[in-house]
Amino acid sequence: MRFRFCGDLDCPDWVLAEISTLAKISSVKLKLICAQVLRDLLGEAIEYEKILKLTSDAKLESGDVKATIAVLGFILSSAAKHNVDSESLSSELQQLGLPKEHASGLCRSYEEKQSSLQDSLRACSLRLSQLGSVCWRVDYTLSSSELREVNEPLVHLTFNLRDGERGRTAAIPVALSADKFRVLLAELKQAQALMNTLL
Repeated sequence: MRFRFCGDLDCPDWVLAEISTLAKISSVKLKLICAQVLRDLLGEAIEYEKILKLTSDAKLESGDVKATIAVLGFILSSAAKHNVDSESLSSELQQLGLPKEHASGLCRSYEEKQSSLQDSLRACSLRLSQLGSVCWRVDYTLSSSELREVNEPLVHLTFNLRDGERGRTAAIPVALSADKFRVLLAELKQAQALMNTLL
């Protein structure tokens, strides 16, 4: 069976296996755990001690607690990634065997943070580093000691990249002939037009 929150694919086996673990936790506590997982997905610090307290009455082992966090993270991020509304998500989770109270609590938490979660996922999607700035200059050589006439412009670009994980900045210099620069510019414009259609 295909599920929208899985990108119209079958649900992964490990997610199916962890649905029964989620059912062991009370619906109120599951909603509180979802809030912690959403904090983590939004880049804030997750409070593992709080999650351990919430899962203590269900007598879950530490591996089960980690699996619970992982499966909730997968469900919430995949639903946001595939733009699934909370009603559809609730219905699909119930089809997988999650009790109705649990699914509705999870979906209420998801609905509250859906747009900010999508913005956060969009910001870090396919991005290992960010472009901080671009510096450029054009050198036009009329002649040199090696050649009598050159008459060719040379474009110097310096891309300043910020590493997302380490926070460091690196400068990457590039020198291009005028023809290669025109090709680069045309291809960047095509890529930007394609990306604008996706937003």
